[in-house]
Amino acid sequence: MRIRATVAAVTGALALSALAVPAAQAAEPKVPADIAAASEVLHADSGRSAFAGAVDGEAIALNATFSSVKVNNGKNIAVGTTNLVKVPVSFTLTHGQEVDIHAADFFAGVELYRGASFEETAFFFDSNDATCTDSSATVASCKATVEIDPFALLNEDAGSWKAAAFAVAFNGEDPENPNLDNVGVAVKDPTNSFKLQRYSKLTVNASPEPVKKGKTITVTGKLSRANWDDNKYHGYTNQSVKLQFRKKGSDTYTTVKTIKSNSTGELKTSVTASTDGYFRYSFAGTTTTPAVNAAGDFVDVR
Repeated sequence: MRIRATVAAVTGALALSALAVPAAQAAEPKVPADIAAASEVLHADSGRSAFAGAVDGEAIALNATFSSVKVNNGKNIAVGTTNLVKVPVSFTLTHGQEVDIHAADFFAGVELYRGASFEETAFFFDSNDATCTDSSATVASCKATVEIDPFALLNEDAGSWKAAAFAVAFNGEDPENPNLDNVGVAVKDPTNSFKLQRYSKLTVNASPEPVKKGKTITVTGKLSRANWDDNKYHGYTNQSVKLQFRKKGSDTYTTVKTIKSNSTGELKTSVTASTDGYFRYSFAGTTTTPAVNAAGDFVDVR
């Protein structure tokens, strides 16, 4: 089992590397160096940043605001065991004419986090530096991507998350050792809420095939979900799952009965054969696990 170390003095992108790393643990999430430095500035006032007490001054308010922030097109985010998940984020950035959002040392993005607030995160992922397109002298449409690596997650991370939009203008300061008195910062928190979920799978098999009308059909299957502690799929136990049926020639599934998965996530029930059609299992989902439908399994009734 993997564990995550708590490092009170480190936050921002540096916290992404603050993990206990057993030999079997794979890669950590990657954050571009420019956003890493910006994130350190953003969290400096909280005392949890590596910059806290190590650099001079206090960041000043940046004349910039955020609106129309979107995360994953308004959908929850499901993460499996191996594939990197790229989450699209976008926002409208409104700024004063004195703010050069296209300067080489200006950075804007979105942070996805688990915790009470932007300043009190338990764990998080930052986007890359947003690409912003001007719609006027003081308004721009911005897009970025947040990459979520399942090898950086633990099961405890599943559930409710939030998003915050941020911008940092270094104004000529060295991003690695800035005088914060000259650095402008703007944050909108929170901008969104969503669920980060453990990807789910659901199978079904109806047999025998073909079957005589009036005989018994046994329908088996399994409900499983990603385990981020060991990066494998395990059965999701004691969950209510619907057995559904769709007649041949119809597009609509109807619920036949509801059963529960056993201690290994297995499903098994029986029905009486009546007409040709497709059987599937359907799981409604939970806070930590998304809804999923098995592909229909056709049974020829003779």
